[in-house]
Amino acid sequence: MQIYSFSPFGYEGSLVTVEVDLRRGIPAIDLVGLADGAVKEARERMQAAIRNSGFDFPPERVLISLSPADLKKEGAGFDLPIALGVLHAQNQIKNENSENTKDDSPILIMGELELSGNIRPVRGVHAATSTAASAGIMKCIVPLSNAEEAREVTGMAVFGATNLQEAFAALSNPELFTTQKKHTGADDEENHPECEESYGVLFAKNTAQLEFGDIKGQQKLVRALQIAAAGGHNLIAVGAPGCGKTMSMQKFPGILPALTREEAQSVTRIMSIAGLLSAKQSLIRIPPFRMPHQTASIEGICGGGPNCRPGEISLAHNGVLFLDEAAEFRSSVLQMLRVPLESGQITISRAGRSTVFPAKFQLLIASNPCPCGNFGSETKLCLCSARSIELYWKKFSAPLLDRIDLRVNIQNENNTDKKNKTTLELREEIARAVLTQRKRQGKKNAALTPGEIAEICKLSEETRSVLDDEVRHWNYSPRAISSCLKTARTIADMSGSAEIQVAHIKEALDFRCPLNDFFAG
Repeated sequence: MQIYSFSPFGYEGSLVTVEVDLRRGIPAIDLVGLADGAVKEARERMQAAIRNSGFDFPPERVLISLSPADLKKEGAGFDLPIALGVLHAQNQIKNENSENTKDDSPILIMGELELSGNIRPVRGVHAATSTAASAGIMKCIVPLSNAEEAREVTGMAVFGATNLQEAFAALSNPELFTTQKKHTGADDEENHPECEESYGVLFAKNTAQLEFGDIKGQQKLVRALQIAAAGGHNLIAVGAPGCGKTMSMQKFPGILPALTREEAQSVTRIMSIAGLLSAKQSLIRIPPFRMPHQTASIEGICGGGPNCRPGEISLAHNGVLFLDEAAEFRSSVLQMLRVPLESGQITISRAGRSTVFPAKFQLLIASNPCPCGNFGSETKLCLCSARSIELYWKKFSAPLLDRIDLRVNIQNENNTDKKNKTTLELREEIARAVLTQRKRQGKKNAALTPGEIAEICKLSEETRSVLDDEVRHWNYSPRAISSCLKTARTIADMSGSAEIQVAHIKEALDFRCPLNDFFAG
């Protein structure tokens, strides 16, 4: 039997072969293969766990080899495969004449051992089983708490063990392994209890915290959030403190469509690597919503560390990265968002190794218009100097703002009698647009390429004339023009229109230009 484990590094990670040799000599345990401190300590943990589980520890000299030899092995997930390797090697010696001892079938094993022999959960199980499946290894033993995420890998036979005795028994009993039921392709509430279906599309279950009907006023911001959810567009909202921009954006997950199964696989892999999957949680269908603090460092946002752990932009993959009070973030943090916003991925290099994390996130930004928050107010006096306002907005470079499709300028509203649509009502147009996009191009309008824009976002002469007038007035860049076309396409999809009408392009242009008032002089 060939035993494999997994060393997490970045998004990909590496499979590690675990070999055990029992030989004559003074009893000792030798561990080779460039192991870090946690892996070296596995010798003591697995020896105590074997004895406390009722097994006899081999009296011979034990050599444990982790290969490839030049790959650094990290983490506590090697405890269980090493222990089972030792027990399997000992069992082969006792039954060397038996035909059943010659088993070359590969198996992936992960788990951390307690001294009692119980098995603790480990991170990265979904990533490990995905990597193993691509290498042709279709059987694994993992901690019981990690079994559900392992079963989400198609065809993987999984045994969830709670202690060393159960894991060892499973080595010689293939009937204990189970696979996930084949997916029928149906997306309904029964298959996904954390979701609810609205107008043919799955959304997160609505709660009081996600109800847009509770927002007083700010219809334009709510409309912008609806368009952003329908097409995956980036959005910035600028307004005075207390106007409701943060509260509105925190309700955004309530109108985000659930992830497709393909999107959910990569999100689940990242969350598994980061150790953020809860017990017995399997495939993540709710889009992530990340809201880092303003003191976050570049490493915290883009990822890094010795093991190249994912940062906030990768944890927001296929979901939302919300920067509240964005001007309080470091300028370097804001500027590094430009490349992943454009490419949808980020490359992290550490100590001669590199990894590529997916980072297709939707950016939401909320900011005050100035340090005191009263610049542009009709009723309050701004006490900030022109220089302080200039420095405040210099953190938002033009290339970063040019990648934001929707810009909303918010004022405090005294008349709050106008009621917003409820979350359920907002979902109707969003679901219509989502179904249209999935059928037409298989991705959100915000991700359209220039070639797809030319094909999908065709304009009539009248509509083109309206766009050209605005382009000349505001001196829009080619990216800004593409942004307006993609937004207009989303608005048209929400209304069920096959063509972009004049009203659609006008609304898209209206959401593109308000912030220019702040930079005009």
